[in-house]
Amino acid sequence: MGQFVLSCCSTADMKKEYFERRNIPYVCFHVTLDGKEYMDDLGQSIPFEDFYKKIQDGALANTAQVNVEEYIEFFEPFLKEGMDILHISLSSGISGTFNSANIAKDELMEKYPDRKILLVDSLGASSGYGLLVDLAADLRDQGKTIDDVYQWTVSNRLNIHHWFFSTDLTSYIRGGRISKTSGFIGTMLGICPLLNMDNEGHLIPRAKIRTKKRAIKEIVKKMEEHAKGGKEYSGKCFLSNSACYEDARQVADLIEASFPKLNGKVVINSVGTVIGAHTGPGTVALFFEGDERTV
Repeated sequence: MGQFVLSCCSTADMKKEYFERRNIPYVCFHVTLDGKEYMDDLGQSIPFEDFYKKIQDGALANTAQVNVEEYIEFFEPFLKEGMDILHISLSSGISGTFNSANIAKDELMEKYPDRKILLVDSLGASSGYGLLVDLAADLRDQGKTIDDVYQWTVSNRLNIHHWFFSTDLTSYIRGGRISKTSGFIGTMLGICPLLNMDNEGHLIPRAKIRTKKRAIKEIVKKMEEHAKGGKEYSGKCFLSNSACYEDARQVADLIEASFPKLNGKVVINSVGTVIGAHTGPGTVALFFEGDERTV
């Protein structure tokens, strides 16, 4: 695992195989679906297609963050092994889990005063949060110290852009993000809301776009406007989707055609059960390195 442990939460929405290959332990959130609790364990407890089918059929989902005791249980084995920990957390703008991690850290530091636990609020979510973790893992693998990786992550987290659109407004209406009247009209007109993550880690509606085809073009346009180097962007690009892979594939194809210097192919992941409990099916999210998010 290198000289320190780099860890994150399951809500980074990367594949289980990815975390195993890159030696990144993750701690799982929880989701309750029609009264039955599941671990948010990257589709292991409940396959993503089953989860989104149940949501589509009207099942109600509730989520629970990682609590203090779970963080202690997660962190302590690494400390016992003599390892320091750099943990990157889901955005404090949408969850209280970062606060829980800090409380756990304070308790553990009394027991392991010679060890180090550094915590980063990603100010991100889903595979945008995953992209930040991925870039931190690159630095770890290059031999950077835990302090170097921590400083880089804190300094660069607002350069990770998160842009989302959704073709299904049902979950937004259920969650109160869109009124029933607006949702009904939006559905009738084929409106796809475009959202992004602001500089405090909140998910903010930015535009209402009519038709999915236009939404796909608009989200790629946002990458052209904000990516480092514009169309000369040579960094990584991640997508996540909630039961709408073909829509995500269309976005990926357009990006790969528009950004010839991209670092590899666009990586497409699934929106996990915790984030998906709030977005529902039909969401495509785009993540890349760009200019600093200031609003």
